[in-house]
Amino acid sequence: MAADEFDLAGRVALVTGGSRGIGRAVALALARHGATVAVASRRIDACEQVAAEIRTRGGVASPHACHFGDPAAIGATLAAIEGLHGRIDILVNNAATNPYYGPAIDMDPAAWQKTLDVNIGGYFWTSVEAARRMLPRGRGAIVNVASVNAFRPMDGQACYSLTKAAIVNMTQGLAREWAKHGIRVNALVPGIVETRFAAALHEDPKHRAALERLVPMGRIAQPEEMAGAVVYLVSDAASYTTGSCLTVDGGWLA
Repeated sequence: MAADEFDLAGRVALVTGGSRGIGRAVALALARHGATVAVASRRIDACEQVAAEIRTRGGVASPHACHFGDPAAIGATLAAIEGLHGRIDILVNNAATNPYYGPAIDMDPAAWQKTLDVNIGGYFWTSVEAARRMLPRGRGAIVNVASVNAFRPMDGQACYSLTKAAIVNMTQGLAREWAKHGIRVNALVPGIVETRFAAALHEDPKHRAALERLVPMGRIAQPEEMAGAVVYLVSDAASYTTGSCLTVDGGWLA
């Protein structure tokens, strides 16, 4: 093991949904630990802002526009990243969607399909494309960002929650399949995090206060509080960790 087992120098990381929230925090943290970071999301301008922030701090980063509900776009994006940086060592699957919040009985098929395409299909096909590039090197690390909803669904989020439960199962299945190839696959399980993605949960003061009462630590997390767990999971410090779910939820599931 290296003298600094958290040193990611020489490694190339792809962070999906990396333009804001948890993805942005993770991208910045991986860069601080020496990784070259490919920042990907739907909007190239938003990705460039994060990439520029990394470069301003002395790191190496590139922006990439990709619709992670489209397998063809995923394949093209990973090919472009490999062509630019020569390799992909780390994948953080974070791009997700939740177009509908409300009773399951009122959900329409289009919202259902979009949620599955991005939250399940996106994670699966991005993992497969990354693994194809990791296999020849005999090593790699994948982190799938799940949610406490995978284990304890919240009201109004039946479809979103089931996709996060699927991600946990996917993590375990791929970990078992790829362990012999040196590819580790783990999941981050965040609790309530103050992001624009989760604005419906925390922007209303009464709703926020009710949620905070359910968290033993008594507060909602900041995106930066998720990043350290991801750095650990992709680093040599976690060399014997695969198929695991690392919960960072302020005690929500305790």
